[in-house]
Amino acid sequence: MADEATRVLVVAGNRLRPRNGAVEWVTPAAAPDGTVVLLGDADGVVHLAVIVAPEEAPGEPDEWVPLRSVLTVVADHAADQAPLLMHAVGLAEWHHATKFCPRCGGTLVSRSAGHELRCTQCDRAQFPRTDPAVIMAITHGEGDDEAILLGRNAAWPEGRWSTLAGFCEPGETLEDSVRREVDEEVGVRVGEVSYFGSQPWPLPASLMLGFTGKAISTEIDVDGAEIAEARWWTRTEFEAAGRSGELVVPRGISISSSLIETWFGRPLDGPGWD
Repeated sequence: MADEATRVLVVAGNRLRPRNGAVEWVTPAAAPDGTVVLLGDADGVVHLAVIVAPEEAPGEPDEWVPLRSVLTVVADHAADQAPLLMHAVGLAEWHHATKFCPRCGGTLVSRSAGHELRCTQCDRAQFPRTDPAVIMAITHGEGDDEAILLGRNAAWPEGRWSTLAGFCEPGETLEDSVRREVDEEVGVRVGEVSYFGSQPWPLPASLMLGFTGKAISTEIDVDGAEIAEARWWTRTEFEAAGRSGELVVPRGISISSSLIETWFGRPLDGPGWD
C-alpha cells in the first residue's frame, strides 16, 4: 500500500463499481480504509483489494453492482482482469460470511494478507472454502439434427435460457452429479459425460466445473420448482431464436457461454446474445 504503482480494487460488501465502461482500480492513496487482501502480481504490478462495508463505500449506493453485472464489461474490455476480480469477490464473500470461529464462537481477525481468519480465543485458523458445482451442455442426435438442452430458471424473465447446473453432493463423483442434476431438474437421463473446463464462480463460493454429456432419453419433465421450462434446440432453431431476440443466453466470460458457443460452432452474435 506504500507503493503508488500498486492498484487497488475497492469492494463494497461483495459489489464492484464500474466506471466509464470498465472496472475501477485506484491508487493506494485514493482507497478507503478497510480490510486489505492481496490478489496477486500482474505484469509486474501488485494488485490488492480493499473490502469495505456497503454503507462506508464511496459514491452513491446504486453505483455498486454485483459481479454478474460487470461480466460483460470485463469480457469486452478487460478479460485479463477476470481472475483478479473473481479472487477479490470470492475473498470478500468469505470475509462477509465468516464472522465467528466455528469451534468456539470467538472473534476472527484477518491474517496472511486476507487469506486466513484466525480466532482470537482458541487460535484456530479458517481458510476460504470452495464448493464444487457442475454446469453442463447436454446434447442428443448427430450432425444437423443435434440439439442442445437448455433450461429457464423460474426466477428468470421470459426468453432467458442457459445450460443446466447444480451442486455436487457429498460422496458423489462430478460425472454422477451431472447425471443426477439433469435427471432431477428436467427428467432427462444422461450417459456419457466428458470434462470441458472450469471457472471460479464466487457467487458465493463455487468452482464451476463444465461438462458435456450425451442424453440417452429425450422426454422432458421439469421439476417445476427451480426450472420453469426446458427444451431441445437444434442449431437452426437456436440461431433463428437468438437473432430474433426470442432467445437470450449468457455471453461474455461465463463458462455457460463457452459451452454453448462450442456446441454452436461459432461466436454468438445475434440480438439475443448482446
